[in-house]
Amino acid sequence: MPANRPPDSGRLTAALLIAAIVAVVILDATTGPELHISSFMGVAPLFAALRCPYRPTLVVAVVYVVCLTYVDLLTVPDWAPASRVVGVFGAFLVAVFSLVLCRTRLEREALHARTSLVADTVQRAMLRELPLRAGPVEAFGFYVSAQEGARVGGDIYEAVETPHGLRLMIGDVQGKGMPAIEAGLEVLASFREAAYYQDSLESVAERMEQALTRYNTRSAEQGTDERFVTALLVEVRDMREGRVLSCGHIPYYLVRDGRVSERSDGEGGLPLGLGTLSAEPRLSARVRPAADDWVVLCTDGVTEARGTDGEFYPLCDRLAGWTDLEPAELARTLRADLERFTGGELKDDATALIIRRTPAAEPVEPVEPAAPADAADAVSAQPVADLRADRSATRRTS
Repeated sequence: MPANRPPDSGRLTAALLIAAIVAVVILDATTGPELHISSFMGVAPLFAALRCPYRPTLVVAVVYVVCLTYVDLLTVPDWAPASRVVGVFGAFLVAVFSLVLCRTRLEREALHARTSLVADTVQRAMLRELPLRAGPVEAFGFYVSAQEGARVGGDIYEAVETPHGLRLMIGDVQGKGMPAIEAGLEVLASFREAAYYQDSLESVAERMEQALTRYNTRSAEQGTDERFVTALLVEVRDMREGRVLSCGHIPYYLVRDGRVSERSDGEGGLPLGLGTLSAEPRLSARVRPAADDWVVLCTDGVTEARGTDGEFYPLCDRLAGWTDLEPAELARTLRADLERFTGGELKDDATALIIRRTPAAEPVEPVEPAAPADAADAVSAQPVADLRADRSATRRTS
């Protein structure tokens, strides 16, 4: 039985089915042999087998057999003995079949629950749960897979604290299905490793490019399609200066002083997997974040989501009306509004990250050493120091 089903989930259903069986049998017994409607109640144990646990199904099946036996033996006087035996035997077969059906269903549900648990664990290992916290930064947001029942898809994200500062990444893999997930996992694993050891975002992007190239080579050998990945890399070293590098990714949004602006810093690089098509290197751009800045990163599953009228989702306009919300509430509001806008029918994976500095990470201004209260005191302090130095030298000479 699935873990999300309560232990007594079939009791009410079983009680209603038993009541229906008893009511039909009573009606059958009072209307005479001309109307033998209790034979149609064979659907009751079969319905219980599809909806109830094993014990409630067994009770329904037993009640059904007992009631049908009573009707066939005592309420139909004109039946031949052979007809009575056939009626009772048919009821018994229906009951046994319902029990076998229930047992088979429960075994399949248990297998599905174990498989789902393993798959869910693997998916959680691939993408960490939001919100993410890395050093002095926290990232709230949401991830919605376009594939029903899947926790992950073609979108990837990560935030890690490294010796080179805080580094974040959001990406979107071309295509859908398992090939897109596999390509995304290759790029994500490469980022997690390179972010720690590479000095620059350009070097991190190069390692991600190499990992995806190796994956595409294997895919070509196996006869499957090659993939490319758009990615946006962000680095913050001292909370006052950062760098941004875009590998063909859509712009991000900066929320500063209650105003929202679309930023395209670091754009110009080709998506990962297509870097060999151009001789131009990918170059990051310097940014100077303020203490109260928010940054909103997303994939095109958000900005290119279409409403029922065919219009694209106006993310910038929506954010401008929600600048007074806390990041966690903003993430919930944005997700709910996106689902309402699309009517709950997203055609692509949608990911959004709302990134801000944690309240405990507010910078502390350095305190300047206090100046002497009087300039004369500062001047008179110097002869005293010289006198002490002379005395110390005299003692060492003697």
